[in-house]
Amino acid sequence: MGRNLLVFCFVCVVFALINFSTAYEKPPRVEFYKIQKGDFSVKFTNWGASIVSVILPDRKGKLADVTLGYDKTSPYTNDTTYFGATVGRVANRIGGAKFTLDGKTYKLVANEGNNTLHGGRRGFGDVIWTVKKYKPEGHNPHITFTYHSFDGEQGFPGDVAVTVTYMILGKNKLTVNMKAKAINKATPINLAQHVYWNLGGHNSGNILSNTVQIFGSHITPVDKDLIPTGEIVSVKGTPYDFTKPAIIGSKINQLPNGYDINYALDLKEGRGRHLLKKAAMVYNSKSGRVLELWTNQPGLQFYTGNMITSVEGKDGAVYHKYGGLCLETQGFPDSVNYPNFPSQIVYPGKTYRHVMAFRFSTTK
Repeated sequence: MGRNLLVFCFVCVVFALINFSTAYEKPPRVEFYKIQKGDFSVKFTNWGASIVSVILPDRKGKLADVTLGYDKTSPYTNDTTYFGATVGRVANRIGGAKFTLDGKTYKLVANEGNNTLHGGRRGFGDVIWTVKKYKPEGHNPHITFTYHSFDGEQGFPGDVAVTVTYMILGKNKLTVNMKAKAINKATPINLAQHVYWNLGGHNSGNILSNTVQIFGSHITPVDKDLIPTGEIVSVKGTPYDFTKPAIIGSKINQLPNGYDINYALDLKEGRGRHLLKKAAMVYNSKSGRVLELWTNQPGLQFYTGNMITSVEGKDGAVYHKYGGLCLETQGFPDSVNYPNFPSQIVYPGKTYRHVMAFRFSTTK
């Protein structure tokens, strides 16, 4: 009788442990992932679905990492620079941290003075994403991250299902395919990829000697808080004119704080918005590396790392002001408050689509 009772108790304990382990799920870990084809490789973390490194050859075949970032996962969880992050639900700035949609005013989380930047205090770049698909090598290596944004997150309305896929196509070409489906309420969606590029190598100093061309002849001017005024003006005769290739350092001294401005990309009449158009080109003369960026979005934020201040990054490198440049394809900043800007509102059952193609090559 005593033995049977002992066995019964043992079985009960086992079942209890099984049920506890089934019910209790450990939170996902922040980890690194890599895709590679030949000598071209890209590293990621599931924190913010972020790009950690992009390694590719220079004109002599020497490999270097051309993005700013960290060696370990822990700094990403405390990062304020958005190194390589997927930012949203609405990238860039929303003035006054509020907007009105269908007659209802939504108050958002302000995280830059009175304004909302990159989705709020805990935007898409500050959460752990789920790895849905992962093919590290072979034909078209890729990784897919997913995230469910809940109704009311940082003040935004409605549930949103988000997917970001990074894929290597052909030789030295990285594509980024972002999708976000509004589930039950109309909501603004504007995602961006916030990678910092330094084609000379992440530890090679500033980017002021790089040559840039931006295929946008207009910008959306901003006030002292970097909130758009609602205007769309020509870049002709201003330091913002990169319609022809120009060295960044040749014009940057005409600005008080460097570049941090949205360009309205040029699009030939009659072509659909979802067809890719060339947005920008960057050339580093010392390494011979060239980056071309193509997108289906109407805007491009050009940012020269003006607020980087002695950040310890990969390989012991310390990043300083102008240590990297960002080319963030996007909808126009604060479009929720300017009806004359291209709308970023997505209605229930509809899907937001944002595509980028980074093409790398070298010159002699």
